[in-house]
Order: sequence, then C-alpha cells, then structure tokens
Amino acid sequence: MRRDAVNLTNCDREPIHVPGSIQPHGCLVALDAEFRSIRRHSTNASEYLSCGDLIGLKFEEVFGNRGAHDLRNALAATPEGSRPALVMGLQNDAGQVFDVAVHRWKGNAIVELERSPNGRQGKPLELVRTLINRLKPLQAVDDVIRQSPRLLRALLSYDRVMIYQFAADGSGQVMAESKRTDLESFLGQHFPASDIPRQARELYIKNTIRVISDAGGARVPIEPELDDLGEPLDLSFAHLRSVSPIHCEYLRNMGVAASMSISIIVGGELWGLIACHHYTPRALAMADRVGAEMFGDFFSLHLEALIQKSKLDAARMTRRALDGVLRDVIHHEDITAFLKSRVSIFSNLIPSDGVGLWIDGDWAPHGSVPPASEIATLASAIGALSDGKVWATSGLSAHVPSASGYRAAVSGVLAVPISHMPRDYLLFFRKEMIETVAWAGNPDKVYQTGPHGERLTPRQSFAIWKETVECRSRPWSETDRDCADAVRTALLEVVMRQTELVAEERRKADLRHKMLNEELNHRVKNILALIKSLVSQPVDGSRSLEEYVNSLKGRIMALAFAHDQVIRSDSGGNLKDLLDAELTPYSGGATVVELEGSDIGLDSRAYSVMALVFHELATNAAKYGALSSESGRLTVRWSITADRGCEVLWTEEGGPLVGKPLRSGFGMVLVDRSVPFDLGGESELTFHPSGVSARFLIPIKFVTYVASRRRADSVITSAPATCDGIAGLKVLVLEDQLVIAIDVETMLAEHGAVAETAATAPEAMGVLARGPPDAAVLDVHLGMENSFAVADELLRRKIPFVFATGFGDDTIIPDHLRAVPVVRKPYSAKALAERLGQAVSAASGVRDTNS
Repeated sequence: MRRDAVNLTNCDREPIHVPGSIQPHGCLVALDAEFRSIRRHSTNASEYLSCGDLIGLKFEEVFGNRGAHDLRNALAATPEGSRPALVMGLQNDAGQVFDVAVHRWKGNAIVELERSPNGRQGKPLELVRTLINRLKPLQAVDDVIRQSPRLLRALLSYDRVMIYQFAADGSGQVMAESKRTDLESFLGQHFPASDIPRQARELYIKNTIRVISDAGGARVPIEPELDDLGEPLDLSFAHLRSVSPIHCEYLRNMGVAASMSISIIVGGELWGLIACHHYTPRALAMADRVGAEMFGDFFSLHLEALIQKSKLDAARMTRRALDGVLRDVIHHEDITAFLKSRVSIFSNLIPSDGVGLWIDGDWAPHGSVPPASEIATLASAIGALSDGKVWATSGLSAHVPSASGYRAAVSGVLAVPISHMPRDYLLFFRKEMIETVAWAGNPDKVYQTGPHGERLTPRQSFAIWKETVECRSRPWSETDRDCADAVRTALLEVVMRQTELVAEERRKADLRHKMLNEELNHRVKNILALIKSLVSQPVDGSRSLEEYVNSLKGRIMALAFAHDQVIRSDSGGNLKDLLDAELTPYSGGATVVELEGSDIGLDSRAYSVMALVFHELATNAAKYGALSSESGRLTVRWSITADRGCEVLWTEEGGPLVGKPLRSGFGMVLVDRSVPFDLGGESELTFHPSGVSARFLIPIKFVTYVASRRRADSVITSAPATCDGIAGLKVLVLEDQLVIAIDVETMLAEHGAVAETAATAPEAMGVLARGPPDAAVLDVHLGMENSFAVADELLRRKIPFVFATGFGDDTIIPDHLRAVPVVRKPYSAKALAERLGQAVSAASGVRDTNS
C-alpha cells in the first residue's frame, strides 16, 4: 500500500491569482474604478491597439466615445466580483474589431481584449442549443456524464474531453471521456488532490471557465507590476490570467499543449470539471468560450436536478418500505421487541451487507456484522463522533482501532440514531472491499530541485500506477445518507405512535412537569434574590474582608444544605432539622433566630409542604421582615395539641414596619393555602406593623413521632474548624470542572494536603499508575462518563477516598460502593477535610486490625 509522505506544499501557497502577467492571445488594460484613465496595461497592449504609451490616457482616446460608452454600460450592469461583462465585435477608431470582457475588482476596472474572428458572433447560441437539445432528454446521471464529452468534443474539436469528479479529499477520477483514437485513455484513472491545488479549486468557483492557449508558458507582463500602494493586479476573474509555471510543466509532462476547463458546480460546491485537452497550441475564440461557459451552467443545473431527483426517488422507495413498519407498529406495545423482529426488513432499505439494532443495551443482528462483544465499544465511539446525527464512514478502523480485528466482515458503517439521546442506533454495515486503484502516475510528489528551483516538481510519468486499498468498504453515497435520515424520521414516528397509546399518562406527566417547572422557576428566583440580599447586606467596618467572605460562604452553604434537604425528603424528616436548614443562613449576626419545640417527625408529604412554607416565610423575612434588619428577631415555636396535631407559631419582631401587601404573589398563596389544601390543616397569616406572624396546624396523621424531651436553641453559624487528619497527604482529585478542581486544590492546601488533579477517568488511571496517592476525591459524574472504574481501582489498592456529587440522592452509586463517604456539592473546606479525614482514619483502622 502507498503511504502518505511529508512533502512540501508550495503549490498550495503559490499566488496564482496575482501572476503579474497574462497569456499572449489577447491584451489587458486596467483603469480606475470610475473608468476614467488607464493605470496599467499588458506590455503588448500598445502594439495590439496600435497606440503609443497608454498610461494616463482616457479610454475614449483609445476606443473612441462610442466604444467607451458601450463598455461603461456593460460594466454598470455587472456587479463587482462576478463574471465579466462581454461586448462582442467592438470596433475602435483604427477599424480594429475586438471581443471584450470587462469587470470591476478591488478598485480596478479590468478590460481584456481579443481579436474577433469574422462570423463567430452567432456560433455560441448554435453550440449551446445543440448541446442542450441532445442532453435534455437524458434523465439518468450516468447517461448525462457519459454522453457530454462526446457531444462537446464534436462541437469544439478538442483532442480529448473528460468529465472529472472530485472526491471529498480533493482527489479526482475521470468518469467519462471522448478522445482521438490514437491517444491513451484516462477513463477511470485517479488523480491526486495536489494536481489541482486548493487555491486553484477556489478560483474554479469564482471563474467557471479557464482557457490555456499554449502550455509553452509564454507570459506577457503587466506594467507597472505594482500600484502606488505596492499591490499587484488581482486577476481572479480575468480570462487572460497567465498560467502557473508549475501547471504548464504539468501539462507538458502529459504532452498537452492547450486546455480548457469548465467548472461543474452542484449545490454551490465544485463537483468536478469538464476538462478539454489539445495537443497543439490553440486559442479558443471568446464567442466559442462563452458558448462553452453557458453549456457548463446548463450541465451543472441539469446534473444537480437529476441528482436531486435520484435522491427523491430513493427516499420514496425507502418511505414505501417503512410504511409497512408503521402500519404494523400500532398492534404492538413493546417497541423494542417489535423493532428487533423487523431487523431483516431494515436490511432492504439501504444497500448493505448487514444490519443491526442496538437499543437499550440489547443487540439484534442480521447478515455480516461485528462480533457481539464489540458492539458496546462501537456504539460508544459512534456516540462520541456523530453528535446525535446520521454518521457514516467507509473506513471504520480509522475511527475505531479495534475494528481492524473484524475488517473483513465490516469496514463501513452507517449509523442511524433512533432516540433523542445518542445511545440507540440502527446500524448498516458493509464488508471490506479490497480495491486496486489506478492512478495516473505515482501520486506522491517528491521534493527535488526542478526547473523552477526548490519546489514540488510535477511528476514526469503518467503511466498507470496501481495502489491496493484495504480496510475500506464501498463508500456511502449522499443518497444513502438521505435514506438514513428518512429511516430515522420514520423510526422516531414509530416511537411517537407508541406514545399515543399512553396519551393520558403523558398528559398527566406534562401537567406535573409544568407545575414542577413553575415551582422550580419560582424557587430559583427566590434563591438568587436571597443570595443577592446576603451579598448586599451592610458590612461592619470593624470586620475584615476575610471574616465577611467566611460569613457569606457559610450562609450560602446553609442555603445549599436547605435545598438538599428538600430534594432528599421523600421519606420525611425532623421539623427542627428543616427549620435549621432554612434559617441558618440568617443567624450568627445581630439578628436573633430562636427555635423552641419538641423533637417532631413529619412524613414526606407534610415535610415537603412545610419546606415550601418555611422557605417562603424565610425568604420574605429576609427581604422585607425581621431577617432584613440587625434589630430583628424571629421566634418559631411548635408543640403537639391534644388530638389535633402539631401547631407551629412563627413570630417576627423588630424589623421594618409591615403592611398587608396589595396583592398576593405566588409565594404568599403557598404560605396561606398549602397547609389547608394539601394537608387539610389550618393556616393564619397576619401582618402586624411590628412584624408578620403566622400559625399553622398540621393534622396529627402527618406526624410520625414525638420525642419526650424539649429543645430550645438559637441557630448559630460555626466558624470553619481546623482538621489536621489529612495534613501532609497526597490527594488525587478527579473533577471535570476546572473551576471546581482549582477550588478543591485550595481547600486541601488550607489543611496541609497536596492535590494532583485529573479531568477524566483515563487521566486518573494514569496518575495511579505513576504513583499511588494517599487518598482521593472523586466526582461521580464526569460529563459522558463516571468515576466508578477509578473507585474500583482505589478499592483494589486499598486507597481511601470519598465521592463528591451534586445529586440529591445516592441512587446512581453502585451497591458495592454505597459505603464510600459522600460529600455533597457545594461543600466547604471543613466538610471536605472532615469527610476525607474520616475515610483515611477508617482505612488506617482496618489496616491496623489486619496487622
């Protein structure tokens, strides 16, 4: 096989749009953009136009008023940066007749003149009509490609005409050819991308026809070469632009003396070229060139229309085949089982050697497919590569190295996602197709010193050079991909049809979801407003910045804890703990928060309701009531009344004057109506000028236990304690968020530990391989992966560690890792150090016992 070599790329860097010269079969003059005076011209212009020095002359002095008028009108009708306007048979005062192309580009009006052959002005229309009439009845892409070279060669008399199609990598293949009988054939041969460099392909889109009259390379300089600003004349849209010496050498090595290339543009991109070769010098008249250009436009449009038609035909066939699937699905409740039973039908939708369905971790194959043990790896790789869209490759082992082990059975895959999450796929497979590719000469350019100095020299031999291509399948066409999109749409429709069978449950779920969103939106706004209030409180001038930061961090941590308590309260909880979680952020300063009552447990329903009620009361107190003032005081007392339930009294004093609000917002409605509506209890909300008071009665059926002793405490915020249990330890930190990882490093450093961070599980495994740490902190969720494999390795090595997570429960942690300590985000340095210290101490105790 051929191996890609590292070669110079001077061809790709050659400024072919500013060659500073033109081809000799015409002349060029460049005027200012207003078409007043001549600034530059080709050195043959004076002789060509029978004039003296042209610089500074008005164009009227060269072509007369009538000629200048006609060219100005043509120029005015042509947008800048587009194909030149054409004026055929323009006569100057000396009686000379020219065919003229004129365009504006980058501040210049560029005029190209070629001598007009007698009687050719009407020929382009005859040429185009003949070609169109012959091609229009052809309705197959292959027929149009095969017939066009023969028709064009018959009318333009070039020695060879080819249809050349570009591949995705820039290389190309001769798809059709008409030639002289004595010439060797290029049909089917491949040419490397370097034969037509990138910047040449870009110019083929701007200027859709390119004529080279003589590959001998004669060039007529433009003078002056640079303008007053030191810029050369940009000839991107000029027909007469001279040819790169490298390309001339390339043509001469092929034996070609003249050529014409017509761009084939499909969908705005360069699909290919109509390449015409002649083996003696030949300057095609502008009239014939215009006809060829018009044919190229028709050919591109006709080809694009036929390609789109073939896509539509294939899509219709695919849709008809899928209609049967859609008809049958309504009789099945189990979508997975239904789709698995139809795998063999899917194999008929797109030409393939095998097909498989990977859904919910189960595999249903048909035909030539990868080993079952490789499917999970393949699906994971496709998920990372496809971005949830249809994805295809004809060289699977280049993307999934392990696929080289089954390349004979599968070398190409077309993946169709069949769920909104990129995890379930319908996979089409193609076998390896060992192919011998015929190149027109060795495609590898070799660095050597040629006639133009140290540069990539065009190859001199175009004898067929064969390459064996392995590990590749027959490529997936654009039609295949479009059909795959249709399959994806249909299968998603299957899912939607199935969903209709449970429409009532969906409506209920949507209603619950809507209510949850409203509550979540309201709660997030309150939390943000609360944090803003905490940050905006006046700072005592006697307190240091560090004290202020620590106090603020403690309050925000308490807010996070309160939120976590609500999320994790499905089984209920202690009333005092709930009040602690809600009110701790507001205590510790001059404001007094007093809680008094027995140990009382509430079931999950009452606990959730009271969490919302207390959250609203605390938030409003922090905004407008007792908790917003240093002189404020909040007292919450609760007790069990005889056979009625738990009575809670909320009393605010010492805050700003209070008035009854003009309207009740969502929060006040929750406070006033939640307990009666959800629990069948009682609630009273009173707005005294001195402060808000509230009374709630929770029915006894929602009380789960009552302790005999009473509790009376003021909520206080503790300062961070020092923990020396991790001092001097080397700690592995597995965290995929850089900001959090840096914060953890700082926290550990505060307690004398040294952190080594990793962002992914493989990086963490690398750290363990280099040298085991003393302990570890593992973020559970790492984007598309988790840390459980690292946790298993730490268990095997008997290295203590803790999990860090922002999830409200531990259900995502496997059963065998449930005993690992968990610290919940956002956590403080104290909480992290304590948890990690506990893990280290526990591990040390186990080792001491074992010893």
